[in-house]
Amino acid sequence: MHLVQRLNHWLETHWATPAYSGWVLLGITLCFLLAATNTLAGWLYVLSGIGLALLTVSAILPVRSLRDLQIERQPIPAVGAGEPLKIGITVVNPASNPKSLLQIHDQVPKDLGQSPQRAIAAIPANESYTWTYTLETRHRGLFRWRTVQFSTAAPLGLFWCRRSRIAQARAIVYPTILNLTQCPLLERTGLEASSQVRLQTASTQASTTGATRSLRPYRWGDPVRLIHWRTSARFNELRTRELETYTSQQNLIIALDSASDWEPNSFEQAVIAAASLYTYACRHQSSVQLWTAAAGLQQGTRRVLETLAQVQPQETPAKPKPHSPLIWLSQQPQQLATLPPHSGWLLWVTPQSSQPAIASMGGADPASGLLIHPDQPLQPQLQSPTIADIPRLKRKKY
Repeated sequence: MHLVQRLNHWLETHWATPAYSGWVLLGITLCFLLAATNTLAGWLYVLSGIGLALLTVSAILPVRSLRDLQIERQPIPAVGAGEPLKIGITVVNPASNPKSLLQIHDQVPKDLGQSPQRAIAAIPANESYTWTYTLETRHRGLFRWRTVQFSTAAPLGLFWCRRSRIAQARAIVYPTILNLTQCPLLERTGLEASSQVRLQTASTQASTTGATRSLRPYRWGDPVRLIHWRTSARFNELRTRELETYTSQQNLIIALDSASDWEPNSFEQAVIAAASLYTYACRHQSSVQLWTAAAGLQQGTRRVLETLAQVQPQETPAKPKPHSPLIWLSQQPQQLATLPPHSGWLLWVTPQSSQPAIASMGGADPASGLLIHPDQPLQPQLQSPTIADIPRLKRKKY
């Protein structure tokens, strides 16, 4: 049976394969031909000849009907997980005669469900037909389309012919973004990192040695302490120093430990958390970056979401981990001890492994992060205060 199916598929894609009615007509024609051979009756030869001619015409016309068809695929806009994906296909008939009784079959990636089909009654000459359908997206990912198949049995329905056309396309489904109203971990980590930069910048600006960029003539209102007296005495006019202006801004980095092994459910939650934290941070801080093991540092909402749509666990590390303060999303507690100072972390644990995970942190600060339980809703956990913020909140309460 498997060999028969393979032969039928090869005939349908390379030439034409008989339909049920075609097999019946072929059997009747062979019977007429055998009877004519035995009886030498002329009318049997005529009937068998008519049957063979009809079968030949029915096998040639479907192949010619599909020969000139062209396919154009419309761009697929990116959507978030759970949103419908809109697919548009345009079939062009450049021939001078109409094409009728067609069936189009789009080869959808298997993760998006079953491939849809559409019957087309007719496409007039030198015109086109547009087919639009939607697909439900259940999870993030990068999905690729390669071919579209046409099939027809026109005009007599005795033979089926199927041909493929190259119609490549790419669709990106972004991970779900949670609408966070607050994130104490993100705010605490960002404030600590920014305070360090402000202290370094202030100490640099306070110093006067080596901070002079150039000298210019004195202007009314310039501070007296900026007058360079030695140069002013040499040129017999007041000269004022122009100091260097320091504009230092700390980048907040959200790092996803994509090089390690993860449980599938925990990793999907980590991707959602990374997208949600990045979106929240962009609303409150202008410089935010995402880091993954394969892509390295990424900036910009579109590039970040595309990276998170494609990221997978156990990636081959291509970029080193940043040495500046970051928010580390991982399932490996032993890596928390190697984080840079003033970093935060999110650690995915199970109820049975939460206490062993804290014990295996090494030198990491347990107050700078959160333990995430994958069996609980993610959004309330991301909005919960860190361990360091709990005593302060209790003092405010009383």
